[in-house]
Amino acid sequence: MSLKELVVAYFQYPAIIAYLLLSAVAIALYAWRPAPLLPTLGAIAAASLAYPLFWYLIHRYVLHSRWMFKVPFLASTWKRIHYDHHQDPNHLEVLFGALHTTVPTIAIGVIPLGWAIGGFGGAMAAFATGLLTTCFYEFAHCIQHLAYKPKNKLLADMKKRHLAHHFHDENGNFGITTFFWDKLFGTYYDRPERPAKSPTVFNLGYTPEAADRWPWVARLSGGVVTGHPRQREKA
Repeated sequence: MSLKELVVAYFQYPAIIAYLLLSAVAIALYAWRPAPLLPTLGAIAAASLAYPLFWYLIHRYVLHSRWMFKVPFLASTWKRIHYDHHQDPNHLEVLFGALHTTVPTIAIGVIPLGWAIGGFGGAMAAFATGLLTTCFYEFAHCIQHLAYKPKNKLLADMKKRHLAHHFHDENGNFGITTFFWDKLFGTYYDRPERPAKSPTVFNLGYTPEAADRWPWVARLSGGVVTGHPRQREKA
């Protein structure tokens, strides 16, 4: 896949179009009731700095949780937002997050920060920043999962770390574009540091034994599959 083909594919996804449209709305609302320059810049900076931390915490403690599949009314959400993605990391239909989960999360994460710094205008500046940052995250995520080999060393390293998260050990390398918080909280790793492959890298702990006790995700999935996506059996 060439860079041009990657970009064309990226902009065809409805989620990306929705993020861009929502960011345009947020910018228009900012223009209607703007904050002063310094609070605006402060809101943008706060949203930009906080976003990677929010993503790390959500990715580690929510998306990789082993409590959501135990709750009947959360099982389908957990299945959609992350289980399906780890079941087959290259399945493009679930590569992007569902809007009904991502947009509220972005809003909750950055709007209060912006409001505290610059009122309504600051909140809209922060929201637009969060949405556009999400677009960048999703573009990096496309690079990591599609058949594109980045020439940039930074992007290549991002892809290497993220693919290790998906195909070697899911209990680390939770970042997408930065691994600062992984390093700070001790979850950053290189594959030689963990020679043994995680047995739950594709099922996130939702094993056949877990499905016997908490069957809701299995019912939605038509059973539980084990092993590599290309070499698996259904239990």
